[in-house]
Amino acid sequence: MTDQEKMRLWVETCKRAGPELEATRRREIREADNVKVLASLEDAFNHAITHPPRPSSGLVEMQARFAKLRK
Repeated sequence: MTDQEKMRLWVETCKRAGPELEATRRREIREADNVKVLASLEDAFNHAITHPPRPSSGLVEMQARFAKLRK
């Protein structure tokens, strides 16, 4: 099977699965318990309020530590 045939098969599979995936998405949205979801996020929200973000993502600091380990 060529790459083009594989892509065509993938596209056809996505087209067939699309309506079912959309139906599942709509059902999950309809059945979602928003109060429960918000309650589960409360601790993260409170943490974000009380701990201001750092000036960087931490990636720079992590790379600096890795550089020290290499030496």
